[in-house]
Amino acid sequence: IDNLSNILLCENSALDVAYISKQLQADGYTQIRIVSDPWQVMPLLEKESFDLLLLDTEMSYVDGLELTRQIRQRFSEAELPILVTTAMPTGKTRNLTQYAGGNDYLGMRVDQHEASLQVKNLITIRNLYKSRLAIESSLEREVAARTTKLDMLIENGLMMSMERDRSKLLQHILVEGQRLLHCDGATMYLVTEQKTLRFALRTKDDSLPSIEIPLYDEETGNPNERYVSTYVAAHNKPILIDDVYQETRFDLSGTRRFDADSHYLTVSMLTVPMAPRNGEVIGVLQFMNALEPGTGAIVPFSTDMLVLVKALAGQAAVALDNLQLVEAQKALVDNMIQVIATAIDAKSPYTGRHCSRVPELAVMLAETVSETVSGPLADFRFNSEDEWREFRIGAWLHDCGKVTTPEYVIDKATKLETIHNRIHEVRMRFEVLLRDAEIERLTALSNGENPEAVKVRHETSKARLLDDFAFIAECNIGTETMTDDRIERLNRIAGTTWLRHFDDRLGLSDADTARCQSEPASCLPAVEKLLANKPRHLIAREKSELPDSRFGFKMDVPAHLYNHGEIYNLCIRRGTLTEEERYKINEHMVFTIMMLEQMHFPKSLKRVPEYAGTHHEGLNGRGYPRRLSAKDLSIPARIMAIADVFEALTAPDRPYKKPNKVSEAVKILYGLKKSRHIDADIFDLFLTSGLYLRYAEKYLKPEQIDSVDLLSYIGTVSA
Repeated sequence: IDNLSNILLCENSALDVAYISKQLQADGYTQIRIVSDPWQVMPLLEKESFDLLLLDTEMSYVDGLELTRQIRQRFSEAELPILVTTAMPTGKTRNLTQYAGGNDYLGMRVDQHEASLQVKNLITIRNLYKSRLAIESSLEREVAARTTKLDMLIENGLMMSMERDRSKLLQHILVEGQRLLHCDGATMYLVTEQKTLRFALRTKDDSLPSIEIPLYDEETGNPNERYVSTYVAAHNKPILIDDVYQETRFDLSGTRRFDADSHYLTVSMLTVPMAPRNGEVIGVLQFMNALEPGTGAIVPFSTDMLVLVKALAGQAAVALDNLQLVEAQKALVDNMIQVIATAIDAKSPYTGRHCSRVPELAVMLAETVSETVSGPLADFRFNSEDEWREFRIGAWLHDCGKVTTPEYVIDKATKLETIHNRIHEVRMRFEVLLRDAEIERLTALSNGENPEAVKVRHETSKARLLDDFAFIAECNIGTETMTDDRIERLNRIAGTTWLRHFDDRLGLSDADTARCQSEPASCLPAVEKLLANKPRHLIAREKSELPDSRFGFKMDVPAHLYNHGEIYNLCIRRGTLTEEERYKINEHMVFTIMMLEQMHFPKSLKRVPEYAGTHHEGLNGRGYPRRLSAKDLSIPARIMAIADVFEALTAPDRPYKKPNKVSEAVKILYGLKKSRHIDADIFDLFLTSGLYLRYAEKYLKPEQIDSVDLLSYIGTVSA
């Protein structure tokens, strides 16, 4: 008998209540609630839980069968058994009782044994119902717990697939594994390229051992099965240990030493491999001391959790493997970009290490700007490593278009230089003229002319030729500005003639021969001018060599690709480059932008073309190749412009020019600041932060580093 069963008795006859109560108590039922008012039954049933209702259907002012029907609409027959009591049990009463929803009926003067059996049967039904509810509730809790763990597993998989920070990913894997298994500690090992296991992370705060455990025996090559971690890694299978101190299969002395040193006690252990899709183990997860949810007591790890923890380890392995692939791809891309920059630098000795030093200075300046906490630059920050990498790559690629620029243009140190310095051809013509003067002297003497007059005439001609060549050679170097007077003298010298006896169309390439077709052939011997601008000197610009209008370039494009005219080149007023060659050098920005904007950069690198392609633009709208204005130039783009100019001015390894001293370079940058070509705030910070000096001490020659009067260059520039 379940004497804890809760019975509700509704009976308005005191005699019947006494009779029924006595029978129930005789059978061991002690928890009996008695009401005489039938209107109290439903409120009591709603408020409390009863295992049996004994209901008198023949009360004088309530229809007991109707009340039974109302109760049955709310409670099922198993949820609340109803035993109808009646003074006159008949077949009709039985039928009405069952129709109304009663489980059974009880005559008031029936055999006591029969009454006890009826009560017992109905309470048994109720107990079976409660047992089923308990089982269902337990199953629901178990399903809910597993669902929670599955949800946790799915959530972990999503989080791990999105995480790109290696240290955060490792931490997440370990912590979530510990949470999934509800254990006290966890350790992660990673497989190295040397086929060893190294300690990568622990959930405890103690320091990680620096030792690495070999996965294979050096002599035999057999798997190292001495330790549980190496066994798991070598065989790609999990190991459960219920009691570390009773374990005999593996050497767990290291764990025991750790316990002794840290006053910790490791009891249960679960070790699982991390293996991605290809099945090769890349690491091991080891969990210690499973905890009982209610009490926190240390218990063995449940074998039921193996499926989930293996799934977690698999997810972790895939995420880690994917991250390693991403990191390897990033490293490969970065290396390739640096190789390209190095190749551009190596292409010409005149560019030195420009493509590698500009990124160094640009990053240093970006870091300095990022540290600013006040003023107009205070809001600028790179918020992630991806943004820093994007900027670095843009800086490394800022001159990638120079791969299209011919070396002889980049390297043009003299005005007559193309593939070679044509001053040698000009000198040979002077040699011919000097020989002609010598022949004229000897002829005059043989004709009986006055030797003294002949000598004076010859010396005068020789001196003039030597002086004229020296002047042309000086013009060729390009260190002197070509004034109108100098240009007039050059043209006068160019009109000097000499006699050519050999065909100048022999030994030419097809392209050179085609260009000569625009000139009439001369009869030999032919009279040539000392210097000339010939049609053959003009190299046509093909339509395919015009900038692609889709990219918004706004550059004045010379009519010809090149003009090798001798007079034209020697008359260059400043420097050594013609208009065509200056455009060809500036055109590297056109190709930089076209090359980069046609590449399918990932979202994290989408601004690389901007950072690489704007360092020759100016805030005043007079830069190139797009003539952008201040509103179009971001802070990183403005940083790039200052870094590019300062490096170019101070580069100590360019053989065609003497490097500027620091003060000279700052003065030139100041001029660009006044003309609003560069950003004034970044320029001022470049000086006040001392970055210009730190860079100089690292990359420049000691003799280039001199004092700079900062107060002369910092602050607002007057209009």
